[in-house]
Amino acid sequence: MGDAALVLAAGGLQTRSNDTEHRFRVDTNFHYLSGLEEPGAVLILRPLRTPALTLFVPEQSERDAIYNGPRPGLEALRQQIGADAAHPLAALEVELPRLLDGLDAVYLPLGGGPSCEPAVRAAIETLRARERAGEVAPECLRDARGLLGEERMVKDAGALACLRRAIEISGEAHLAAMRATRPGLFEYEIAAVIEGHFLRRGTGPGYTSIVGAGANATVLHYIANRGPLRAGDLLLVDAGAEWALFTGDITRVWPVSGRFGPAQRDAYEVVLAANEAGIAAATIDSSLDAIHEVALRRLCEGMRALGLLTASVDEIREKELYKKYYPHRTSHWLGADVHDLGRYNLRGVARPLAAGYVLTVEPGLYIPADDASAPPELRGLGIRIEDDVLVTAAGPEVLTAGVPKRVAEIEALLGA
Repeated sequence: MGDAALVLAAGGLQTRSNDTEHRFRVDTNFHYLSGLEEPGAVLILRPLRTPALTLFVPEQSERDAIYNGPRPGLEALRQQIGADAAHPLAALEVELPRLLDGLDAVYLPLGGGPSCEPAVRAAIETLRARERAGEVAPECLRDARGLLGEERMVKDAGALACLRRAIEISGEAHLAAMRATRPGLFEYEIAAVIEGHFLRRGTGPGYTSIVGAGANATVLHYIANRGPLRAGDLLLVDAGAEWALFTGDITRVWPVSGRFGPAQRDAYEVVLAANEAGIAAATIDSSLDAIHEVALRRLCEGMRALGLLTASVDEIREKELYKKYYPHRTSHWLGADVHDLGRYNLRGVARPLAAGYVLTVEPGLYIPADDASAPPELRGLGIRIEDDVLVTAAGPEVLTAGVPKRVAEIEALLGA
């Protein structure tokens, strides 16, 4: 950062309905640097100045303490994170110009998520107005998301322990969902099994669970979860538990009746082959682009074999004909957010993988129910297989290996 300040906001309560709020979920970057989950708090880090770490926390009203319970006091929170100074949030307007005086730049998230950008801009204007008195305003606002994303790319031992726990809980929930599946249930009943396990063993879902049966599985981010589970359908579940703000991210597909039909099996094996090829490519100095290309070629070969496309594999690839059935990329970073921060390209070149990176490998095939050009037995079929992978010097470690994905394993678990 140099002689600069990083200003982060924890975020506040969000209205769910009328005068009720959602359960508070602190901003990931704020939590990453502080460990705190205090609504309305602000953190200011100045590595080359004193105080280096300053905390601002809203004072709790008597009414809030009665309704929501007492919160730790300012001094207790200061000691908990080792801050050099702590103030009530009401003092931010006065203290912020003092903390920014003479700095070269201010880092803060620019874009989505909680931000103190209005307060920072007001503080800069205050300093400019006091220039004759010797105060100096920072001349540069910088987006902190790149800085923080790079900080979080390589998972240290503590981050990996949290991530492994989140993935373990996620996997257990998928197994419970498989065992609970039978014709006549509804998608929300399977979601209840999954998210109930997340709450029993963790802190809840890391993102909104996708539970799609039949043609609903062809919708990439289907979250209505209201449809019926019919005999002969496949069920796609994309769900992950959160633990200490780290999240698992697993997708599995299984037959509602316990056994894959011949066409379902053929399509599933295509996606599985792409998944396994992508995982094998998750090695040091490879890249997410390389993983995508390997998985995509397997999918293109499979689309021809299944009768979905008739062009050559090279033509399917070059003309992007595959996008009709596979419109998304194969991987994303995973960590303290399900789509974790971190640059995907460095100066326009795909980022080389390094030990400690965690990513997903999630190829899929999505064949719309009304696609008249597809073989009838494949219409309305949605398949995605997603694993979480740690890049190591010894090769890719599949963190989700405990969740079966081979046809025989799945059918055996379902009792077929």
